Amino acid sequence: MIILITGAGRGLGVELAAEALQRGHEVIAGVRRPDQAQAELARLIAAYGDKLTVAALDVTDEEGVAALAAELKGQGRTLGAIINNAAVLTARDTPIEELDLKDMLATMDINLYGPMRVVKHFLPLLAGPERSIINISSEAGSISNAYPGDYPYAISKTALNMFSQQLHVYVQERGIQVLSVHPGWMHTDMGGEEAPTNPRQSAEGIISLIEQRRAPEGRFRFVDYTGKDMDI
Repeated sequence: MIILITGAGRGLGVELAAEALQRGHEVIAGVRRPDQAQAELARLIAAYGDKLTVAALDVTDEEGVAALAAELKGQGRTLGAIINNAAVLTARDTPIEELDLKDMLATMDINLYGPMRVVKHFLPLLAGPERSIINISSEAGSISNAYPGDYPYAISKTALNMFSQQLHVYVQERGIQVLSVHPGWMHTDMGGEEAPTNPRQSAEGIISLIEQRRAPEGRFRFVDYTGKDMDI
C-alpha cells in the first residue's frame, strides 16, 4: 500500500517511513521543506528509490495540503493509510500563570488542525479494503491521567483523540480504521535523551497496527503502539 506520513523528516516520522519501506510499502514522506530534507531521508531514497516520494507538506498550509492531494489525484495515485505524525511540543513545564497563548494557538494549529486539514483533503484518496488513518497522540492527552503543565501539547492531544473518535464514527461503515496512538516516551528531539523507547520500536508497532488492523478492546480508539487500550 501507499502510506502518507506527515512530519517525516526526523524522529518518529522518518522511522515510520523506514519501517514501512522495509516491509514493502510505498511511502509519501511529507516534510515542510523538501530542499532541506535530512540525511536520514536521503539514505532511504538511496536504498528504496522511487518507492519513497518526498513531498512538500506543511500541515498549517491548507492550500498546500490541498495542492498535494490534487497532484496525487491527477497522477492516479491512491492511499492505503495516512499517518498524522507532525507535531510540536511548546511551553514545556510552563505554569498556567506564565503561559503565552501564542504557544497554545501555534500548537493547536499543528497538532490538531493539521491532522484535520490532512484528513479533509486526503480522505477521498483512501482506497482499498484495508484503509487506515493513524493520528499520533500521546498519553499526555488522557483526561483520566491529567497532570499540570505542558498545556498546549496535552490539550491538543486530548482534542486529537476526540477528532479520532468522531472520525471513526464517520467512516467506520466504509471499513476505514481510525486510531489515536500513543507512541511511547521516545528517545527523539521531542522526547529527550532520558526517554526509554526506541522510536524504531514504536514505528514497528504502528505499522503493524495498520497491517493487522487490530481493533481496540474497549469502545474508544485510543491505544498505544502495541495496540493496548489507553485511558481516555
